[in-house]
Amino acid sequence: MEKELVRISISIPKDLADFLDDLVIKNKYSSRSEFIRDMIREFAVEESWNKPKEEVIGVLTIIYDHHKRELSQKMIDIQHNHYINILCSTHIHLDHHNCLEVIIIKGKADEILNVVNSISGLNGVKFAKLTKTANIKL
Repeated sequence: MEKELVRISISIPKDLADFLDDLVIKNKYSSRSEFIRDMIREFAVEESWNKPKEEVIGVLTIIYDHHKRELSQKMIDIQHNHYINILCSTHIHLDHHNCLEVIIIKGKADEILNVVNSISGLNGVKFAKLTKTANIKL
C-alpha cells in the first residue's frame, strides 16, 4: 500500500542547495525528495536508539586475528551469554591470520552496546564497527 505524499516547501541558502544537489547526484538519488526522505529515515533510526524501551537492531562487523590466544572462545562466550540478542553470525577467513565476522544483534540499545563493547574491546580485535538500524515504520 502506497502512502499518501505531502508536498512541503523549504527555504535554504543557495550554497546549501548546491551542496544538496551535488550529494543527490554523487549518491545517484533520483530526486532531492528521495535523498531527504532517506535522511529523515536515518534520523528516525538514531532516535529509536535513544529510546530505552524500544527494540533496535545492530550489525557488528569485526576483523580479528584468529591466532590471538583464546580470542575466538571469548567472542563465542560473549555471544552465548547474550544468545537471546544474537540473531546470527557469519564468519569468513580473510587470510592466514585475519577473520571477518558479522554479528546481527537485536534488543534494547543498551543491551546491544554492551555486547558490542564486550567484543570490540577484546585484545586481538583489529576493527569493530556497529551499524545501527531499527524497524521504523516510515
